[in-house]
Amino acid sequence: MEKRIVVVEDFNTSRQVIKNTLESLGLIVYEAADGRDALQFFDGRKIDMVVSDFNMPNMNGAELVTYIRSMQEYRYIPIFMLSTDTSIEKQNRAKKGGHPGAVSEY
Repeated sequence: MEKRIVVVEDFNTSRQVIKNTLESLGLIVYEAADGRDALQFFDGRKIDMVVSDFNMPNMNGAELVTYIRSMQEYRYIPIFMLSTDTSIEKQNRAKKGGHPGAVSEY
């Protein structure tokens, strides 16, 4: 069975590197430039994993995690958060966003 991954990254070059690497492994990759753009893929289709940047315009990675975890169908899928930011505060925001009971404004 084919695995489907959503890659969310606002920097096109990084997104393409991640996408090409995952596709070379035989995975189906959906691309999004930010969290809000990624929402289109959470429409009932099967998603096996999300790889997301933290710092993005419109909807950041923590907000996206909160949104995904608020949907019953997607609340337990693995989410890998990428960031060059070492801020403990942002790391904690990303972790809290991953709480299954969290609800988003989006």
